[in-house]
Amino acid sequence: MTRKLISILAFALIIILCMKFGRSIYIPILNKIKGKETVESRIKNLEENVWNRLEKNLSLAGYKMDYPSEIVLVAFKEEKTLEVYSKDYNGIKKIKEYPFTAFSGKLGPKLKEGDRQIPEGIYKVEYLNPNSSYYLSIKVNYPNDFDKSKTEFTDLSKMGGDIFIHGKSATIGCIPIGDEAIEEVFLLTKKAINNNNIKVIISPRDFRINGKYPKIEGINWEKELYEIIDKELKTLPN
Repeated sequence: MTRKLISILAFALIIILCMKFGRSIYIPILNKIKGKETVESRIKNLEENVWNRLEKNLSLAGYKMDYPSEIVLVAFKEEKTLEVYSKDYNGIKKIKEYPFTAFSGKLGPKLKEGDRQIPEGIYKVEYLNPNSSYYLSIKVNYPNDFDKSKTEFTDLSKMGGDIFIHGKSATIGCIPIGDEAIEEVFLLTKKAINNNNIKVIISPRDFRINGKYPKIEGINWEKELYEIIDKELKTLPN
């Protein structure tokens, strides 16, 4: 009886570990079996429900029965929040903010593959991934030109990559915000992406509230980086 119980518990533990850490293996397999989604098919399936969740926020920002044609995504590592702003001829307004559902690394830019760091800087959205291992995801163009200008690597692949804003609640150097939140940000990004380059600001902290720049061990250019980020943040309302 004891041996049988141990076997059941061990099997249950394996299932739990696979569910939590094996998504990158089994989700692509499931996608292949059931057929891959497209961005358009994802939007079609979730838009009505997501619009109902976002309608109040969009109305308060001045968008009734419509989406903003330009947005800015702003992530703060210390506060562990992602904020979404709309931008048009009436100015810039905050639509909504979302808490991170997990976090890795510490304050400071990403310097190399495997350092578990979330990058810091001014980025753009590269593409939307409707078949992510973490439900839905938005690719950030790390490393950008600034990152490349500061690296000591001649082989840029050693800087790491594959930085996403995504769903679920696990991460190694990305920005997870949970499934409902990524549905909303995914939809807003899709509606804006056809007409604009979407800016993604990733900052160690909200310099509008706490203007002290962190001192980062091992580099001597953090002040230059944080002045660039600080200048961008000053264009946004608190």
